[in-house]
Amino acid sequence: MSPSDSDRSVRHLLRQAKVFPVDMPLFDTDAAPDEPIALFLEWLTAAVEGGVAQPHAMTLSTADRAGEVTARTLLLKDVDDAFWFASSSASPKGRQLRINPRVALTLFWREQGRQVRILGEAGHGPRDVSVRDFTARHPDSRAVAIAVRQSDPVDDAQDARARLAAAKELVERDDSFAPDDWTAYRVAPTSVEFWQATTGRDQVRLRYDRQGAAWAKNLLWP
Repeated sequence: MSPSDSDRSVRHLLRQAKVFPVDMPLFDTDAAPDEPIALFLEWLTAAVEGGVAQPHAMTLSTADRAGEVTARTLLLKDVDDAFWFASSSASPKGRQLRINPRVALTLFWREQGRQVRILGEAGHGPRDVSVRDFTARHPDSRAVAIAVRQSDPVDDAQDARARLAAAKELVERDDSFAPDDWTAYRVAPTSVEFWQATTGRDQVRLRYDRQGAAWAKNLLWP
């Protein structure tokens, strides 16, 4: 198959892909609150109650000193005046955050045709929050986090299995143990954009930008 044939084939395949449902929620931007957290919680509640799969899954994008960007999906852990997630500070994302705390978060609720994009700065939360987060995880998940540093290459599978077995014993022996590197991060937002697809293949976009202690709201052209 020539490159041109392949290109046409992929384009045809993508045009056949399933699109958003016709019964998507309406987004009345005139009724939107003055700050984004309230609207986010409203949308999150609607996603959970509407049966959206993994509504707390979000993409975290970070960059290193050279500007190389990395993105991965993890779980939103809490929302107050910030957006919370947890990870090892020794992981690739943790090392990048030490260099550059500016991050982007993206949540996509396909079943409702909604997306939320958040820009902000990540910082460490209190140690007790990190400990509570870690000890609330499944014991197997805790053992995996303890055994080998996240994203390290597995050069010796036998050694990795031995480390995992030792970590499981530690978790069983001390249910309150949390490694020093486990960190609850809070992202203080500076910009939050709400995106709603419509049945007419249009889009409704509302962005909040922090201006001092207040927020400015702007509708964005699709």
